Amino acid sequence: MGCGGSKNQPENVGKQRRRLSVGEVDKTSMEDANDTGTEDDRGVLATLDKQTIIDMIGDDVGGRKLSIGTTQDAGKTSFANKSIQSLGDECDPVTYGLGYTCRKGLKPESPNQDAWFLLKMEQFSIYAVFDGHGQKGHDVSNFVKDNLPKLIIKDARFKTDEQQKMLVDVFKKTQSLIATQDRMKKLSAQMSGTTATVCIHNHNSNVLTLAHVADSTAVLGKEKTPGGELEGTKLTRDHKPDLKDEKARIEKNGGRVVFDGYANHRVYAKNARYPGLNMSRCLGDLLGHQDCGITAEPETSELAITPADKILLLCSDGVWEFIEPTEAVKIAMVNTGNLMKNAEKLAKEAWDRWIREEGGAVVDDITVVLVSLTPAKGD
Repeated sequence: MGCGGSKNQPENVGKQRRRLSVGEVDKTSMEDANDTGTEDDRGVLATLDKQTIIDMIGDDVGGRKLSIGTTQDAGKTSFANKSIQSLGDECDPVTYGLGYTCRKGLKPESPNQDAWFLLKMEQFSIYAVFDGHGQKGHDVSNFVKDNLPKLIIKDARFKTDEQQKMLVDVFKKTQSLIATQDRMKKLSAQMSGTTATVCIHNHNSNVLTLAHVADSTAVLGKEKTPGGELEGTKLTRDHKPDLKDEKARIEKNGGRVVFDGYANHRVYAKNARYPGLNMSRCLGDLLGHQDCGITAEPETSELAITPADKILLLCSDGVWEFIEPTEAVKIAMVNTGNLMKNAEKLAKEAWDRWIREEGGAVVDDITVVLVSLTPAKGD
């Protein structure tokens, strides 16, 4: 399904939104997406609300258990660090080879819409980044940050060879839960959503299992030769509407892909000017899923870590808009003894690039999560 005569006509995007996930939207022709929630979803939500993720893990898993991540933060001060909450055992992030920061962008109309999550255990860990968009994108990213990891933990396929299939099902279930929350008026997700990049780290086999939708890219930093130059390699591809396979699915399902005349191809419903997304997969955005062929099904992959692999970066596109993977890796590895400082350096460099490139008009929210892939002092 194409978009008729408007296919090659650029959609006007205001200067302050031209690099952001959602462009200008005309809501006059919109109707709410149909409810896809079920009684089962309501039961799942009630179960997830009863326990923290640390409680869900319980005492059956020995060793340390630490959960840390962002919390809802209504602050609108530019470059402010988003509030965090930790549960479980105490942990010095530097000791365990972790670095993180989540900085508010220059978008006066909204709070910081990014979120991140870390779960550290003896045998397995989970790392995740979420980048919300739309008027209530911060609510959607926070909901996914709180619940998607719990769905992983409670799934019988966690810590088995079926984790890739499990992650596909978990993403789809999360989308269903979002639809149910929207119907219950606990979320506003018709035109708001989030990216999601999730990594499960098996410390015993040294294997990473990744799943993602949208463009919060995961990057592997490695040495080209032992002790030699560093390079960065993308572990995930950005789900952009102009990719051949993504565009085909969108058009087959009634959407259209239009260049916005500046930096992005965007998704619109046929004969309408919504949702204006510059991504082809995401969680939330119920109208885009219903009318435009956007999907919540993630792409998954596995990677066996080698001695040359030094660091994992999970960052929102506030970092990747103006910084290439290898440059980001070199900043992240400036001081291997303190990844917290390196995360702050990378976030500040990303901020400065936005200010320079966009003339101070807009800066996206910036999230950096760094994970050392060499044995940590605390292990």
